[in-house]
Amino acid sequence: QVQLVESGGGLVQAGGSLRLSCKTSGFPFDDYAIGWFRQAPGKEREGVSCASSSELSKYYADSVKGRFTISRDDDESMVYLQMNNLKPEDTAVYYCAASWALGSTWDNAAKYNYWGHGIQVTVSS
Repeated sequence: QVQLVESGGGLVQAGGSLRLSCKTSGFPFDDYAIGWFRQAPGKEREGVSCASSSELSKYYADSVKGRFTISRDDDESMVYLQMNNLKPEDTAVYYCAASWALGSTWDNAAKYNYWGHGIQVTVSS
């Protein structure tokens, strides 16, 4: 059974940090790209970051470059998103997702095969 379980969300003041974790199981983690997406109320889901298999490539949305860092631990089938200097506009439900055939469009949600249930991140001003 495929599972992706996010943790580490919560409420933080602007300028603060959070580290999201995504524990995965049930699929060959090493072979999959893992991405983070987010969805704010009334907005479409958007790609935040992605790490390809073996961390050969990392991608970031322009809005988070220099503030967020994605990493993966293939031994533990875990992926992390370190979020620094958080802003109120980062408030959203954050999802991790796994893609077998990512291609060049890392932020295309349709390319992802498996999804977590999401976790709330709220940044107060």
